Amino acid sequence: MAGHQKEKAIADEVHQNQILRELYLKELRTQKLHTQYHVNPLRKVHTIARKPMSWHDNLEEPADARFLNLIHHAAQGPRMKYPETQTESQEIGWDSEPLVNPQRDDHRLNHFRVYNDITLHKAKMWSLRDDHK
Repeated sequence: MAGHQKEKAIADEVHQNQILRELYLKELRTQKLHTQYHVNPLRKVHTIARKPMSWHDNLEEPADARFLNLIHHAAQGPRMKYPETQTESQEIGWDSEPLVNPQRDDHRLNHFRVYNDITLHKAKMWSLRDDHK
């Protein structure tokens, strides 16, 4: 029995070596070293933009007034472009002007924080208490 196991292990080694040799020959057959590169004729070619700061590229094209107006119109906010909202999300904040003119001097609407001796003392106590936590 022990001899049978050795023969099987050796046969497996030979078989494994044969498999590795076939894989190696297959790789050599399918690999190809490319030294010349070219553009694929079946694929669309994307144009590359010119350098924006080069003076010779910008001389040949005059300024297009229609294009500039289109760009300026697109850069405006939606309230400058449209008289009414175009989407439901624009309805929030479309009329952003306050209904009442805010006057800072009117004490009926503006309740500013006023500090007295007692409020300053209590504020200091609270800040010290928060520092110890």
